[in-house]
Amino acid sequence: MNTHTLPPILKGCTVLPPMHQGDGNGLPGRHQGDTSKAKGKTSRRSTADRFAMLNAFVDFTMQELSRAEALVWFALFRDTKPDGIARTSQADLARRVGANVGTVKRAMAGLRRRGLLTVVCRGSLRRGPSAYRVHPLTRDTAKGAPALPDKGTFCTGNRVRRRALSHKGTINASP
Repeated sequence: MNTHTLPPILKGCTVLPPMHQGDGNGLPGRHQGDTSKAKGKTSRRSTADRFAMLNAFVDFTMQELSRAEALVWFALFRDTKPDGIARTSQADLARRVGANVGTVKRAMAGLRRRGLLTVVCRGSLRRGPSAYRVHPLTRDTAKGAPALPDKGTFCTGNRVRRRALSHKGTINASP
């Protein structure tokens, strides 16, 4: 019995060429012209900044928060991209945190009141998930001043519009 036989070849089939050429040393190369660092690699400085932010939150702020607020903050912190923005839906946060959507909404409102969360862009069914920016420390309200409501922004197509509170407390969209 011959153990060195080739596998059967189907009629009309050929071997496909490689997707991209190597760099000449026999190893598969990266995309031609791409000299940037590998995707997903971050600098030591940005990693240190993220740990400093996490340490500041745990050391100074977390003891003032409810369990749901802390879990939502951690989930948003984890989702934060290098541009500082976390894009996720409240339903996805609720699933990952193990809470109801209503609990996540209340937790996010508490985080906004304390100045730990800024709504960068409000999402919808047509625009996708909302975008948030998380902050490690609460606002300075030591002088007895009430916390200001978060004005935030919301997206309409390619435009970003600011929300402002009118003198009666209702929300008006300014162009």
